[in-house]
Amino acid sequence: MADGLLAGDAALVTGAASGIGRGIAQVLAREGARVVLADIDAERGGAAADALRGEGRDARFVACNLATADGPGQLFAAALAVLGRVSILVHSASPRRVEADTVFGVDDATWNDMLAVNLRGAFVLGREAGRHMREQGIRGRMVIVTSLHAESPRNLPHYSAAKAGMTMVVKELARALGPHGIRVNAIAPGAIPGGGFNAAASGIERLAACTALGRLGTPEDVAGTALALLCDRFSAYVTGTTVVVDGGIALHNWLPPPAA
Repeated sequence: MADGLLAGDAALVTGAASGIGRGIAQVLAREGARVVLADIDAERGGAAADALRGEGRDARFVACNLATADGPGQLFAAALAVLGRVSILVHSASPRRVEADTVFGVDDATWNDMLAVNLRGAFVLGREAGRHMREQGIRGRMVIVTSLHAESPRNLPHYSAAKAGMTMVVKELARALGPHGIRVNAIAPGAIPGGGFNAAASGIERLAACTALGRLGTPEDVAGTALALLCDRFSAYVTGTTVVVDGGIALHNWLPPPAA
């Protein structure tokens, strides 16, 4: 479609089969961008792209495995082949988290996959996208999805370490690419059910009670912020920063007050 805030843009979105990634891919396509949805889940990813095409949007699915050594580079090359150019990169892919993966519970393979998909994926995709944008004179934009865990550990050492590293990757990319008119930012979501985050109903209620807004977030909540960061109309002078989208859950003091 010709109309929309992102008309003329070409976007690659990872982790787009479900959750936050899918929500972001949807809003970008509906705002006029041509979008490649990328994910390891071919069934759900293909369905997500099909649904957008059913709305008349320009969306294609590309299967990928970002945990492999060549996965990120191969994905970017595939997206470029489909789109011809990439002006927007959103990296939202992350392996599913398991609460048993504590310091003494997470094994080496799980640690390696989490850092590969999140941290190495962010760097390699950001580097390749930045190189392409710089060489083609594209004033591109990137959003990398991190987490509150980047600043606050909570029994998921591999996830927290990966997200903390991604925060610095965002800053390094923003500093290197800023002189070329390319903006790079991060979004740190709070508790957003779906995708990599799942909890029992009782856990959902407990978490919702801890937020200032009294509810958990949705992929659409995060997607709206992503759209603002990726649109020069709203964020032309914003780069190298992290925007928290958590409904105020980080305001909660997890330590009980001392007894009177």
